[in-house]
Amino acid sequence: MLLELANPIRQFLDFCRVEKSLSPNSLSSYSLDLQRFTEFCAGRFELPGHTSLAAYLDHLQASGLGSRSAARHVTTLRNFFGYLLREGIIPTDPSEHLRSPKQWETIPKFLNPDQIEVLIGTPDTSQPKGLRDRAMFELLYASGLRVSELCRLGLRDLNLDLGVLRTTGKGNKQRLVPVGKSAVLAVREYLANGRPAVLKGRASRYLFVTARGTFLTRQAFWKLLAVHARKAGIFHGITPHVLRHSFATHLLEGGADLRSVQVMLGHADISTTQIYTHVMRSRLRETVEKHHPRA
Repeated sequence: MLLELANPIRQFLDFCRVEKSLSPNSLSSYSLDLQRFTEFCAGRFELPGHTSLAAYLDHLQASGLGSRSAARHVTTLRNFFGYLLREGIIPTDPSEHLRSPKQWETIPKFLNPDQIEVLIGTPDTSQPKGLRDRAMFELLYASGLRVSELCRLGLRDLNLDLGVLRTTGKGNKQRLVPVGKSAVLAVREYLANGRPAVLKGRASRYLFVTARGTFLTRQAFWKLLAVHARKAGIFHGITPHVLRHSFATHLLEGGADLRSVQVMLGHADISTTQIYTHVMRSRLRETVEKHHPRA
């Protein structure tokens, strides 16, 4: 059976957008993965296709794609072919026995508390955009939000009196995250003296805005973070996700339990949060010596 890929991919993406309510970022990832798969197959896929899928994975890894990215492609293919099977478009699922590439356990990059303090202090708070940038850094480090969640925060999503924010994460799932005093103070100052000056009379429902009243994009935030990181003397691989990793790492170092960190990060599965157990392992000896009666 020869499967023309264009229409099934379009139907699958429509299903993900309408029925599963996936985020624009997830839809973009699925679309890019399937576009790459289509190019490899020259637009057609011959079932049963088990060998072809294995060859495609070999091709991805030979092209220098990391194991994590290759594993994401496997997930995309499983979801795609699983959908086609349920819809009766194909008689069997060629991805049923497809194995994900072995992923080495890597310790995520994170900044130490001193580096965080220097980074947060770099924006020029005498300027409206400096107040905005500092408030974004404070809030990102205080909450562990994904950068897309941070950029799309609305004015109504943050309750400064209660010190809590509401965000919509992956899978269109909402969660409440507590926010510390430093971030609350930075956001209050931005709302009072920064945001009105940036907007210059324009209206916007977003918390962190540009002069046009739109939300700051992920790409724009990435660039301004890189600029401030250089000012702080941080040159090695700084990304918005590093601040998210720092949030989780410092919580665990302070004694937070893994389940609480999972909830605040918005991880559906605690196995995702276990990437941070390098911190917990480093505290094992200290914990045993402090609490075991015969230590």
